[in-house]
Amino acid sequence: MNTADLGLPVDVPSTALFTDQYELTMLQAALRAGTADRRSVFEVFTRRLPEGRRYGVVAGTGRVLDAVENFRFDADVLGFLRERGIVDEATLEWLSSYRFSGDVWGYPEGEVYFPGSPIMRVEGSFAECVLLETVILSILNHDSAIAAAASRMSSAAGTRPLIEMGARRTHELAAVAASRAAYLGGFTSTSDLAAGFRYNIPTVGTSAHAFTLLHDRERDAFQAQVNSLGRGTTLLVDTYDVAEAVRMAVEVAGPELGAVRIDSGDLLLVAHRVRQQLDELGATKTKIIVTSDLDEYAIASLAAAPVDAYGVGTQLVTGSGHPTCSMVYKLVARAESADPKAPLVPVAKKSSGGKTSIGGRKWAARRLDADGVAEAEVVGTGTAPAALADQQLLVELIKGGDVVAREPLDAVRDRHTAARANLPLSATQLSRGEPVIPTEYVQDRSGS
Repeated sequence: MNTADLGLPVDVPSTALFTDQYELTMLQAALRAGTADRRSVFEVFTRRLPEGRRYGVVAGTGRVLDAVENFRFDADVLGFLRERGIVDEATLEWLSSYRFSGDVWGYPEGEVYFPGSPIMRVEGSFAECVLLETVILSILNHDSAIAAAASRMSSAAGTRPLIEMGARRTHELAAVAASRAAYLGGFTSTSDLAAGFRYNIPTVGTSAHAFTLLHDRERDAFQAQVNSLGRGTTLLVDTYDVAEAVRMAVEVAGPELGAVRIDSGDLLLVAHRVRQQLDELGATKTKIIVTSDLDEYAIASLAAAPVDAYGVGTQLVTGSGHPTCSMVYKLVARAESADPKAPLVPVAKKSSGGKTSIGGRKWAARRLDADGVAEAEVVGTGTAPAALADQQLLVELIKGGDVVAREPLDAVRDRHTAARANLPLSATQLSRGEPVIPTEYVQDRSGS
């Protein structure tokens, strides 16, 4: 059963309370002022990438589509709002029939982004759009951070597979989302069964040190595992003495032993020793899997080691030091009245401290050089130049309240691989640096 991104309900009755209170109080005030129905455009973007990162990764779009569909104020939710006195009865009445009926455009999931990229654009009445701010940002900020870390790790790993093993290092529901984002970013499997069930991600897992410690002898633990899972299983060999465990593992399983896992010590040194020992014992096809608090830098440092796969947990699910992307959701244009034909007026916050934004409904394109390599992220308002017509980035995700762009996770994963490959080679460098391509802004000279 492939349940990936098919619009299934999230693990709560409604996403309507995945929001901040001020979104509802703004709604109430706008309803009273008669401005709630003004056509509005909100955009998601980030002013900067996390320090040292060369590109960002758009992830969570499929989950956003599910969340918008499930943004409903049922009787229990309305009762909670009434009991707390959060909004008045007129607002509760309006919320009782809430269904997002607007349009959403965005970068396709798996695409890369840069500072100022209009990652998602939400259009509709002010009332229906303002309510979605928090849930959209919470999903995109989390998933994009994990996907960016995963992308860097998969670049460092090359062709070697990566196993996502971070469920025990984060919230139980965040773990499922993290697995999805990691798979998008280049990981090949997960240890989390909920992620496997929900998104059809391949799952793996054999045993922990507890299984070895359960038995009177390490040999007994290895024999029990081989008897249960077959000779192709992966045996954990660093509970006691690694060299002795490797010898014993091959003795129990034979040269057909699938893999050994190393979870501690100097992984570079130990991997070389284990490889030599396995080869000497005739287990030349037995693979070596390493775990133990790996990040992209540790993975890169093992590039020359005889390692066949990596298991990554804590550093992945925490974004490898950057657990959020600092994305914001800002009103960039609104109509002067509730008249559907009223023109849009660009609006923007003016402030010091780097929190300014650019008003107007944006388009975005990625300009390529003669070799098809990205050289600039071009963002503008109004009509895009004809020369960039075939390089537009935003696609329609929701039209008139209906999702029109749901897609399988494997397609999203493939898109990211292609998008990253079209960046300059320096994009995959792990050393600190500026975004790999600049963002250029094109002024609309004809008005918004």
